[in-house]
Amino acid sequence: MTGPDLLIAHLSTGYPRRPVIRDLTLPPLPAGKLIAFVGPNAAGKSTLLMALAGLLPSTGTIALGDHNLSELSARDRAKVMAFTPQSLPQGVALTVIESVIVALRASATAEPSLPGASTAQRAAAALDRLGIAELALEPLDQLSGGQRQLVSLAQALVRDPTILLLDEPTSALDLRHQIVVMDTLRRLAAEGHIVVVVLHDLNLAARWADYVVVFDHGACAAAGAPAEALTAGIIAEVYGVVARIEPGDRDRPHIIIEDVLPQPDHINRSLKRNV
Repeated sequence: MTGPDLLIAHLSTGYPRRPVIRDLTLPPLPAGKLIAFVGPNAAGKSTLLMALAGLLPSTGTIALGDHNLSELSARDRAKVMAFTPQSLPQGVALTVIESVIVALRASATAEPSLPGASTAQRAAAALDRLGIAELALEPLDQLSGGQRQLVSLAQALVRDPTILLLDEPTSALDLRHQIVVMDTLRRLAAEGHIVVVVLHDLNLAARWADYVVVFDHGACAAAGAPAEALTAGIIAEVYGVVARIEPGDRDRPHIIIEDVLPQPDHINRSLKRNV
């Protein structure tokens, strides 16, 4: 049985003197589904993810069913959601498994009386789930970018959050680990979690996501199943490219980018001014 939907209504957020999202309302984001946010650079995807996690101030409603998450303290919000950034901070003098244990201990969901052995077991299980158990004793600051992204995901998984927010978790990964991560996220969603992931690769979104939200200039340009949201017309409008859509595995769309569309004159003039 799945839990309540994630509701986003009349949300506005951004940075000082630079609003990014204004009065955004999305269709309910369902539990039990892998949800992908896609769109060009600066479309508002990562900004929205940070606002949902409480890392950026926002107005409007962020609710889990009848519970308004916007009214919760940062600690209480951390009880229901985990945010995974694009990269971990540098210069952390911990081993991989120590960093996952610290993430669990620091979270609001950890039981104060949880024995050290149980904590280590949960951390090891999170690493094993991502296929990186062999990295457990490696220093965190000596890992590759892709390995660090996987460790960041393990730090979120170990908390077993209701809502998991991931900002480009596959961007530095090789093809094998992209599949490992996306398959893991699909399994988490199937267990009843709300899993929201920002992706740049449209075919990765089309292949793995159950629900896709396409962003353009801080607004929702399309939302629905991959075949509904990732059409040639929407891709042309949002990305400015000519796309051909072919039927893929399990009737999911396979997207082939064939050319760029001419840019409107006002965009060309703006680009020339910025050169």
